Amino acid sequence: VALGLFAFAQLSRVGRVNLKDIVINSGIAKSGYRNIALFGVDSREGDLDSGTNSDTIMVCSINNKSGEIKLVSVYRDTYLDVNDGHYSKANSAYAGGGPERAINMLNKNLDLDITDFVTVDFNAVIKAVDLLGGIDIDLTDEEVKWLNAYLIETSQVTGVSYENVAASGTQHLSGIQAMAYCRIRYTEGWDYKRTERQRLVLEKIFAAAQAQGVTGLAGLINTMIPYIKTSLSNTEMLALAANIGKYSITDTQGFPYDKQAADVDAGDCVVPVNLASNVSQLHSYLFSESGYTPSDTVQQISNQIINNTGIQ
Repeated sequence: VALGLFAFAQLSRVGRVNLKDIVINSGIAKSGYRNIALFGVDSREGDLDSGTNSDTIMVCSINNKSGEIKLVSVYRDTYLDVNDGHYSKANSAYAGGGPERAINMLNKNLDLDITDFVTVDFNAVIKAVDLLGGIDIDLTDEEVKWLNAYLIETSQVTGVSYENVAASGTQHLSGIQAMAYCRIRYTEGWDYKRTERQRLVLEKIFAAAQAQGVTGLAGLINTMIPYIKTSLSNTEMLALAANIGKYSITDTQGFPYDKQAADVDAGDCVVPVNLASNVSQLHSYLFSESGYTPSDTVQQISNQIINNTGIQ
C-alpha cells in the first residue's frame, strides 16, 4: 500500500495533457486492443508540447487478453494528411498542433482509435537506460563510427558526459550511448534502419524494466517524470506498471510497407504506394484482420496522395 501511495504521489508530478478533440474515422473501434501513440521529440529546450517535430512516431498496440504488444514505427517523412487536408511529412503534425494533432493524423490516415499518448525527449531515454544499468546492443563497425559522432552533439544538448564506444560487436551501452545509437541514420537502410534501432532500444528498456518488477519501477518513474508528457491518468499508469509481468513485445515493424522515396510538394518524402493498401496490411498485422477494407476517409486520402504525387 505504501509503495502504491508513493508511486501515485510521484505520478501526480507527470506533465499531463487533457486531449479534447480526438478524431476517429467512422466505424473504427478495435475491440480487445489498446492502442497508444509514442512520440519522441527532437527538442533542445525540453519542449514536449508542440513546436518541435516528432522524429520518432510509434503505435504501441496491446492485446488486452494475451498481453502481447506490437510496435509499429511510422516513418517520420511519410507523406500524409497532417491536418484537415494539408499534406506534408508525418513528423510535422506534432510541431504544428502537439500530441492532439499528431494522434488525429495517425487515426485519420491509418484507421486507428488512439486516445492516449506518451511523449519523451532525449533525456528520458538516457535516464531510463542508466537507471536500468545499461543495455546490450550488437554494433557494426559503421554503427560505432556514427554512434561516436552523434555522442558529441547529444552530450552538448543534454549536458551528459560520455565515453566513446571502442569496438564493434556486442557492447554494453550507457544511456547517452544508447540515445546516440537511436539517432544513427547515415548507414545502409537510412531512416528506415534508424526506426529499427529505436524499436530495438525500446525492447531492451522494456525487458530490463520488466526484470526490475513493480518495486524497482518506482525509482525509474520518479527520475523520468520531468521528461515525460502523457494523457494517461495516474490510475492507468499504475495499472500498466502493475501488470508489466503480463506483457511481452512480440514483434515490431515499420510503416508504410510499400513505399517510394520521392521529392514532392513537401520536400523529400516517403510516399505510401498506396496508402489504402498499406493500411489494409497494417490492420492484418496488428489486429489479424485479413482482407481489411480501409474506411472511406483513408480511401479518399490515398487517392489524394496519388493525385498530389503521381505515385500509385
